[in-house]
Amino acid sequence: MTRLLYLECTSGISGDMCAAALLDVGAREEVVRAALESLDVEGFSVDIARVVKSGLDVCDFNVVLDAAHENHDHDMAYLHGHGQGGGGDCDHGHAHGHDHAHGHGHEHGHGHEHEHGHGHGPVPDGGHRHRGPREIEAIIEGAAMTEGAKAIARRIFALVADAEARAHGVSVDQVHFHEVGAVDSIADIVAIAAAVDDLAPDGVVVADLPCGTGTVRCQHGLIPVPAPATALIAEICGLPLTPVAVEGELVTPTGAAVAGALRTADALPERFAIRRIGMGAGKRAYDTPGILRAMIIEPLA
Repeated sequence: MTRLLYLECTSGISGDMCAAALLDVGAREEVVRAALESLDVEGFSVDIARVVKSGLDVCDFNVVLDAAHENHDHDMAYLHGHGQGGGGDCDHGHAHGHDHAHGHGHEHGHGHEHEHGHGHGPVPDGGHRHRGPREIEAIIEGAAMTEGAKAIARRIFALVADAEARAHGVSVDQVHFHEVGAVDSIADIVAIAAAVDDLAPDGVVVADLPCGTGTVRCQHGLIPVPAPATALIAEICGLPLTPVAVEGELVTPTGAAVAGALRTADALPERFAIRRIGMGAGKRAYDTPGILRAMIIEPLA
C-alpha cells in the first residue's frame, strides 16, 4: 500500500514547524534526538513539548541556543519596517523560529540579503566561526543517522547554499554560514532528515506554499517577501507559490529548501484515506493559525 506524506503548508513552512509536525505524525523522538546529540556542533539543546496554537494541541520543536549563540527576535513592527525602535543593526528576525542559515559570500563581506541576518559584523579571531559547505558535509557525515537521512540533509543544505551563492553572486564554495545562524539551522535540518527517513513515506506531497507580503529587515535594510534565498529556492525547485494577504515571511529559506528537497508531487490524489495527522507549531504571531499539518495518507482507487 502506498503511503504518502502530505505537508499542508497553509500557514507556511519553516524548519522548526516541519520538525515538530513530523514528530507529531509519527517519527520517533528517540531517532531524532540520537541524530541531534551526535552532531559535532556546540551551543544548543532541543525542547520538544506540547503547546496550544489557535486553540489546538500541537507539537513544538524548539532549538534552545546558549548565551553565546542566542538569537533575540525584535518586535514585529520593527522586523517588518514599521517603526525605528529596538536593536540597531542586529536584526534577528525569524519567521517561525530558528531556521535561517545566514550564508555569507566571502567576496562581499557579510551579505546584505541574508534573510534578516544577525548583523554582527566582522568576527574577530576567537569569535564565532563560519562554516562552509565542507564543514557542513563533515557534520552530516559524522551524525548518527542512516545514509538515507544523511542524503536528505545534504539535499536540503545544498539548496540553501546554491540559493545563497546565487543571491550574492559568488560560487557555492565561497558561501559560509555564520555559526550564530547555522547552529539552529543545522539542528532543524538534521531533525527533519532523521524524521522523514524514519517515517519512510513512498512520496511527499507539497501542494502549494503561501507567499506573504511586505518586507523584512535584514542587516543592511529592508528586503521584500519572499526573501531572496526563498525566492531562488522556489525558482530552482519549481515550487508553487500562492499569494496571500498576510504581512510577514510565511515561508523561510529553510522551509522552502525542505519543501524543494522532499517534494515528489504537487497535488493530492483524487481520493485518499488519512492514516495519521501531526501538527507543528510556528513561533511567530502572524494572521494565520501558525500551524504546519502533516498527514500520512493512502491513495484510494
